[in-house]
Amino acid sequence: MQPIDRIALVTDFGVGSPYVGQMKLRLSGLLPQVPVIDLISDLAPFRADLAAYLLPALVRDMPARTLYLCVVDPGVGGERSALAIEADGDWYVGPDNGLLALVARRADRVRVLRVDWRPEVLSASFHGRDLFAPIAASLCDGKLPRYIELDGGLLIGNDWPNALAKVVYADIYGNLITGIQAADLDRDARLRVGGRDITYARTFCAVPPGQAFWYEDAFGLVELAVNQGDAHRTLGLDLGARIELSRH
Repeated sequence: MQPIDRIALVTDFGVGSPYVGQMKLRLSGLLPQVPVIDLISDLAPFRADLAAYLLPALVRDMPARTLYLCVVDPGVGGERSALAIEADGDWYVGPDNGLLALVARRADRVRVLRVDWRPEVLSASFHGRDLFAPIAASLCDGKLPRYIELDGGLLIGNDWPNALAKVVYADIYGNLITGIQAADLDRDARLRVGGRDITYARTFCAVPPGQAFWYEDAFGLVELAVNQGDAHRTLGLDLGARIELSRH
């Protein structure tokens, strides 16, 4: 097992929430020598089915030997399993609810572990702090407790499509990120959203202020934007809204 240099938090806990703070504090106690980075904390609440398509793009081109501690867990306290997945030299820890399925499926080298260990003290509603953070700490120490290796085909979400034609994330500017990989879409494609056709532009300054367009964002995904405006408000699309390819 390669050494882990850092932990990156990926959650739907909300910016400035006590939940992110408690996870970072727990990790600092378990691993004072390992830096913990809050990569993203405002994923769509409860929507592991959306976050699953953003996660592979977020980790693209990031430093190797990172452990991504991923918690979007509406089934907390239920029967879903805890996973530790090694994919192309990085580790991912989180629930088996589809959140990690796309990362595992797209990896060239993958190892899927179901972690059956549980701590003596485990709250019913905060497994990010009480279960997944200690699992991450164990991996960093190179001594993961009780686990079973699984076939990746058994993961929840393994049968989901490779791309998702929906809005998966809205950023602070109102730009709307989709689950479509931009490399799979021709630049002359028109997207039908909010009752209008949206055409491609390379970047914001290529269109007049106030005009909506789609482009390949820095994560390699199709993103909807309005130059100097708010696509979320202008197009009236909520998270999970479907994107269609225009027939015109």
